[in-house]
Amino acid sequence: MEPISAIALSLALGAGAIAGKAVVSELVKDAYASLKNLIKSRYPKVSVEQLEVVPESKSRRAVVEEDLTTSGAAKDTELATAAHTLIKLIEQQAPAAAAAIGVDLKDVSAANLRLADIAARGYGMPPPAPNLPCCAMTARSGARCLTTPGRAC
Repeated sequence: MEPISAIALSLALGAGAIAGKAVVSELVKDAYASLKNLIKSRYPKVSVEQLEVVPESKSRRAVVEEDLTTSGAAKDTELATAAHTLIKLIEQQAPAAAAAIGVDLKDVSAANLRLADIAARGYGMPPPAPNLPCCAMTARSGARCLTTPGRAC
């Protein structure tokens, strides 16, 4: 699952959990509000509200994905971390939210693994290439040394 799809899925899950009839913990509500506010502040052209109206709508999720993509949100590790946190809380405290929006919980878990990976290593940073020393990789990207923090290659 692509990062943007996972982020849009987390928004739909959050909206579905909040709109659902089951009691949702304050942690889930706060995590959803945090993700939504982060998107609104960094990507004001992305309309999250449309998912709140019909969280199970795949077409509305696709529009949010498209808006996030054109806004450059795919490289936002803080956004990935916020989405990861929300999905983790929903998996633990409101797993019925997945079924409520027509998503398999396995897909939710897969999306969350992808977001955890992005949050841990940062989107856009490729995994180390085989047979290339650190300095050769960073020299091409203009980054600092990966093996010795603070050292320029």
